[in-house]
Amino acid sequence: MKSLIVYGSQYGSAARYARKLAELTSLPLTGYREAGDLAGYGCVVYLGGLYAGGVKGLKTVLPTLPADARLLLATVGLADVQDPENIANIQKALAAQLPAAVLARTTVFHLRGGIDYEKLSLPHRAM
Repeated sequence: MKSLIVYGSQYGSAARYARKLAELTSLPLTGYREAGDLAGYGCVVYLGGLYAGGVKGLKTVLPTLPADARLLLATVGLADVQDPENIANIQKALAAQLPAAVLARTTVFHLRGGIDYEKLSLPHRAM
């Protein structure tokens, strides 16, 4: 099965996770803007920063995901992923972002991101 790692990163944490995963698995790696058509891929591993309930770049990639492809989705954010309430909020946000048919064939993981206050955009600083 042909597989690909795709990432969407605002400040770099998701990109670092994606590069390390590509290194460990020898799978090809691309950013979501460069991913293009995913036809022919049976499995897509997507790592994306979690911002205001949405996964960075996922909206761009979803339309090109083959109908029978498996999606392994890793959200990367500041929420404590050991807190059941945070996990429930993330799952609710994903259910709103992913069509039910895609969500049904998606395995979701949650990873902890990092924060560098000097790199934060003004809207993110205000949060």
